[in-house]
Amino acid sequence: MFETAIAGSLPKPAWLAETEKLWPQWKAQGPELQQAKADATLLWIKAQEDAGLDVIGDGEQARQHFVHGFVEHVEGIDFEHKVTMGIRNNRYDAQVPQVVAPLRLKGRVHAFEAQLARKHTKKKLKFTLPGPMTIVDTVADRYYGDKVKMAMAFAELLNQEALALQADGVDIIQFDEPAFNVYMQDAADWGVAALEVAARGLTCTTAVHICYGYGIKANVDWKQTLGEQWRQYEQVFPALAKSSIDQVSLECFHSHVPPELMKLLEGKEVMVGVIDVASDTIETPEEIADTIGMALKYVPRDKLIACTNCGLAPMSREVAMAKLEALAQGAARGGGGGGRGGPPARGGPARPRPAGPPATPRPGGTK
Repeated sequence: MFETAIAGSLPKPAWLAETEKLWPQWKAQGPELQQAKADATLLWIKAQEDAGLDVIGDGEQARQHFVHGFVEHVEGIDFEHKVTMGIRNNRYDAQVPQVVAPLRLKGRVHAFEAQLARKHTKKKLKFTLPGPMTIVDTVADRYYGDKVKMAMAFAELLNQEALALQADGVDIIQFDEPAFNVYMQDAADWGVAALEVAARGLTCTTAVHICYGYGIKANVDWKQTLGEQWRQYEQVFPALAKSSIDQVSLECFHSHVPPELMKLLEGKEVMVGVIDVASDTIETPEEIADTIGMALKYVPRDKLIACTNCGLAPMSREVAMAKLEALAQGAARGGGGGGRGGPPARGGPARPRPAGPPATPRPGGTK
């Protein structure tokens, strides 16, 4: 039996926002929007619990985007005059706000959804925040003139909110750092140090999520240029192994990441991605158990957590729900041998797998 969790995001219901998009427009405003966000958060808490997951998240239902959901609460950032900027090493262009003055928090950022989630689940609660390096890569600097200095400024603000989230009763605080897979040397040189600043003083479990992105066209196209082996993790994992961060979330299933790289995370808990977020095909419990079995060659059993490769935000609710159920069922079967001989799967019978090939990558968005 292995603990299960999701990387972070889940699809937004049609009554809350546009569906199957990473930058969806809200369907309401003011108090009505706040209530819709609350309803969607509660919906996904129950869905995760019904599926049999062990670690519950808010599904990022109250955030339009995983980075901008934080930075829109920061003073010193101009959202009125966005500029086009190449992000993730110019993998694609995005409209981003500009940093124009010293950075300060306007107040609490995620108190509403964190406290709501804590009130409505007795299970472990995980909350996600963008990492400092990834924020720096998703805003335009017109003030600091030094990306390391700006990253440290954002890290201080993240730390303020993280400490408040801990006081809200959050059990696990996860920082999302897809930029670590793009600027590998920078990640090792100063990205992990900025992450340590963001996590300073936390006594709850700390985590970092490093993925190859959502299943959007720009990311799929990029992956096709990376060759037979994706070795980006090799440069940053040693620095993370020496850090105070407790857990590392990585992409595994249907990736070209050499699994032996997980040995570089000795001493850490490893959230192994066993669910493909770039395909609508539902994984079988046997596939998930086999992926876990492979990871057990490099990760001790008591430090392995079964997880999704990345967030599920751009997927349909039906597909996301089926993948959550498969995740719990596969983890319950144990690792190796197709999961045969393990305890019965939780959550009831698996949903039928959709017919046909994997879904076409979705355009637009970032991670």
